[in-house]
Amino acid sequence: QVKLVESGGASVQPGGSLRLSCAVSGVDFSVNSMAWYRQAPGEGRELVARLTTADSTYSPAFLEGRFAISADRAANRLYLQMNALKPEDTAVYYCNTQPPSFGVWGPGTQVTVSS
Repeated sequence: QVKLVESGGASVQPGGSLRLSCAVSGVDFSVNSMAWYRQAPGEGRELVARLTTADSTYSPAFLEGRFAISADRAANRLYLQMNALKPEDTAVYYCNTQPPSFGVWGPGTQVTVSS
C-alpha cells in the first residue's frame, strides 16, 4: 500500500530556506522516479523537482536553481531543499512518483513565503 507523508512546511520570509521531507512507503525507489510537486491557491499542480532512478535530477528553469531534490533510499525518504524563497513559492508541496502512478497523494505540507 502506497503512503506518502510530507513534512517540513512553514511560514518564512522572502529569501529564507526550508527543507521539506517526505516519508514514502510502498514505493520502490529503484524502479520509480520521484518528484516534488506544488499547488498554489487557484492553480493546478506543477512539478518542481524530479529525481530519476539513476540519480539524475531536474528542476524547471523558472525556479532558477533554487530547489534541489535528494533522497535517502535506505530510509525511503525524499527531500526538497528550497533556497532564496519568494512569495510566489507559496503553495502546498507534495511528493509522489513521476509520473504519479498509484492514484495516491499525501496530505502535502504548506509553505508560505511572506514578509
